[in-house]
Amino acid sequence: MTTPEQATQAVRILLVDDQPLVRAALSMVVTDAPDLEIVGEAGSGDEAVRLVGELEPDVVVMDIRMPGMDGIEATRRITSGGGSAHVLVLTTFDDDDYVYGALRAGASGFLVKDMALEEILAAVRVVASGDALIAPRVTRRLIAEITSRPAAGSGTSATTAAAATLTAITEREQEVLTLIGRGLSNTEIAEQLFLSITTVKTYVSRLLSKLDARDRVQLVILAYEAGLVTTSR
Repeated sequence: MTTPEQATQAVRILLVDDQPLVRAALSMVVTDAPDLEIVGEAGSGDEAVRLVGELEPDVVVMDIRMPGMDGIEATRRITSGGGSAHVLVLTTFDDDDYVYGALRAGASGFLVKDMALEEILAAVRVVASGDALIAPRVTRRLIAEITSRPAAGSGTSATTAAAATLTAITEREQEVLTLIGRGLSNTEIAEQLFLSITTVKTYVSRLLSKLDARDRVQLVILAYEAGLVTTSR
């Protein structure tokens, strides 16, 4: 039985998916996690936006394709509303354009629907802590989408503009940014660079500040636009 203290500390989750079976599956797993709590469910983007205002969840697990308002517009309204809710998007392999749109709308994470439920719950915890997370398979397709787009503007490409911002960071920070772009977690970065987790977190915080990035997801995009990582790697 959940104690009052546990209930207070639990991550509050709003499930948004037009498929009741998906919501039911996630709810069953969350029930067994003492640090997570389902505070509401929605079957559309409109309902999600309304419930975020009423329930003030910590994390919104958001489907993209829904009738009426889709997950991208719902994410945009939620993240621009001034609240503290983080949006974790569930996507499928054929949702490339949707993923890119959700990223720009302010989503903090992207997962593939066929991932294990335990992995999805782990991602909820990551996003709730203020970090961002992208499933490796989604990262590869997102990167392909970014690099296939034409350069912005006639004289200055997105790559040139992104590369110019790197002059503000140190060589070590650039190493960390490169590994972030390759999809490595803080733990994996620490192991590869022989650093402590605390030190890696400090580097990530500095990168977010120096590059004026909202979260780790934006750092991934910047790493690719700046040419630090390519799809061939």
